[in-house]
Amino acid sequence: MSKTNQLIPDDYAVLLAEVKERVRAAQYDALKAVNKELVALYWDIGRMTTERQAAGAHGTAVVKRLAADLQAEFPGIVGFSWRNLFNMSQFFTAYRDKPKLQPLAAIIGWTQNLVILQRCKEPLEHEFYLRMTAKFGWTKNVLIHQIENQSYEKTLLGQTNFDKALTPKLRAQAKLAVKDEYTFDFLELGEEHAERELERALVGRIEQFLRAMGGLFAFVGSQFRMEVDGREFFIDLYFFKGGHVKL
Repeated sequence: MSKTNQLIPDDYAVLLAEVKERVRAAQYDALKAVNKELVALYWDIGRMTTERQAAGAHGTAVVKRLAADLQAEFPGIVGFSWRNLFNMSQFFTAYRDKPKLQPLAAIIGWTQNLVILQRCKEPLEHEFYLRMTAKFGWTKNVLIHQIENQSYEKTLLGQTNFDKALTPKLRAQAKLAVKDEYTFDFLELGEEHAERELERALVGRIEQFLRAMGGLFAFVGSQFRMEVDGREFFIDLYFFKGGHVKL
């Protein structure tokens, strides 16, 4: 046994668990803060474009020009497409006269907000899915499933019981619920950041991944450096199968 191991107290595992839980909580809080700023930004843009259209400006032409100019100024943020600018206007219009729903919409992901706006009709249905998404950390796909499964209607009939609070076990799911493509684009991290996260997740579960691929691949490494014609390349995930390289 090394001297380093001899210096580690017996309750070190407890300390490690506490620190990891604190890190995860901080990550979740940081994502919520970014998401809140993103939704607030989209609300303000929606308000400004809606008010400008109400003042008599040519709505479609102005929004398309605004989208082009914003994309030129902030090339790393894909959330400024003209279609998403129209979504912002619809978002503001849907909730501007509903102060009860505005705080709920502000704490869930933009993608989930769009799902609710596009798939739900009445204010009570909006409120139900806003509250459930915020409470349980529903991702986009889970939210769509709940709507298609008519959870709102079933709850009115007493057939569905949503009495679970957000527990630490659900925190990872809740973190995913606000970590959509718009969040990292807002920070101008872009698709590369998402690819790196996927890569790290696959490497961390490489054995299960290889089994899922049929058990015929060997994992060589990640970010594998290669030189071709004097140019340097890095392969995200490098596999070997029966004499053939798989990238």
